[in-house]
Amino acid sequence: MLIGSGALTAHAVEIQVWHSLSGPNRSTFEKIVSDFNRQNKGVTVDLKRFSSQEDLIEATIKAVKKGDKPDLVQLNDTHSPEVIAQFKEVLPLHQFLTKYPIKDANWFLEKTTSFVRDDKGRLLAFPFMAEIPIMVYNLDAYKRAGLDPKKPAETWGDLQTHLVKLRNETRMPCVYGSSHQVSIHLENLAPINDELYLKPDNGLGGEKNLTFNFGTLYMRHLSMMVSWKKTELLSMSTDNSEPDKAFAQGHCAILTTTSSALGLIRDGHVDFGIAPVPYYPQETKVPGAPFVTGGAFWLLNGHSNERNKGTSQFLSYLATPVVAAKWHQQTGYLPLTHAAFLAADVSFYDKTPGTRDTIAKLEKTKSKDSRGFRAPHYPKARVILNKGFETALEGHKAPMAVLQEAKKQAEQVIRTGK
Repeated sequence: MLIGSGALTAHAVEIQVWHSLSGPNRSTFEKIVSDFNRQNKGVTVDLKRFSSQEDLIEATIKAVKKGDKPDLVQLNDTHSPEVIAQFKEVLPLHQFLTKYPIKDANWFLEKTTSFVRDDKGRLLAFPFMAEIPIMVYNLDAYKRAGLDPKKPAETWGDLQTHLVKLRNETRMPCVYGSSHQVSIHLENLAPINDELYLKPDNGLGGEKNLTFNFGTLYMRHLSMMVSWKKTELLSMSTDNSEPDKAFAQGHCAILTTTSSALGLIRDGHVDFGIAPVPYYPQETKVPGAPFVTGGAFWLLNGHSNERNKGTSQFLSYLATPVVAAKWHQQTGYLPLTHAAFLAADVSFYDKTPGTRDTIAKLEKTKSKDSRGFRAPHYPKARVILNKGFETALEGHKAPMAVLQEAKKQAEQVIRTGK
């Protein structure tokens, strides 16, 4: 559909932007696009939404074949951006910026954009939907359980103590829910505890014989999660966003999810705080930063100079401090630029305890294991790892034996694609 306030002028340039955002994040983005169309008479964004990434990718492939391709396409992180950039239909952002620079492109952090950089550090796509895993907790539930809302759990051991009190004192139907369980309990378990997720070097050196680093840390964590499942501390755990909805409806006391869930959670009118995902002090004295992942706008090649200028104008608009700060505040995606971080309303951070500190820690953490990871065919491997994690939680088989079998299958996929 066309997001705008009126008919195209005779000299207006139309650019096509395709995405798969949903819920409040979709509404926020559509409002931003509508404002852009109203303020820029020479360029109009034709916005098209798809119900899933799979549908969007399929439609893009068909559009490329027909020669009527969009200008910008939102793609989620596949952990192999260099592979995407190799397609002749793709125009890497760093090449685009040499001819069409963006005024406010002083990125918030290099590590918040590393998931769309090549091995030379060059940006391949516009990192508009960068996110990190976070812990969210219900302030009212903490008060009812006699816990200090200003002191969320920092370690998994402390979290267990909190969960027992929350279970016994609040009788909430969901004590702890976890969305995106592969991200929380497998991928980010490593960098937060100062370990590699993949050996060697998280795949950043381009090695082909990668192995998942599932050692004693994973044995410790998986055993704890199985025990929590049995004792009704871990109430919900999925690789989708269902637990986010349960938390937003006031059913869960604590949630681990990605920061992009904050738009949905805020719509639920639950008073909540934010904290980093817990760590194990037995593994590291100082917790590391999580991986930054998410989605980005990729440019497609072969458009006219006029359309490229229009695309540049739109991206520049998204990068302006006011717009980028609004996007960050209303969705939970990370600040796009330093200016956006500084432009965010102080009251926004004050209303949600822990938000600013959680984001600011990304600047202070220097862990080499937090730069992200690269793995060919990773979306396929992720499906295998998710199934393995779910089977382990059922507790019918030795948890680590199940995970090791999933590890073996996932490694076969990232090495061969099969």
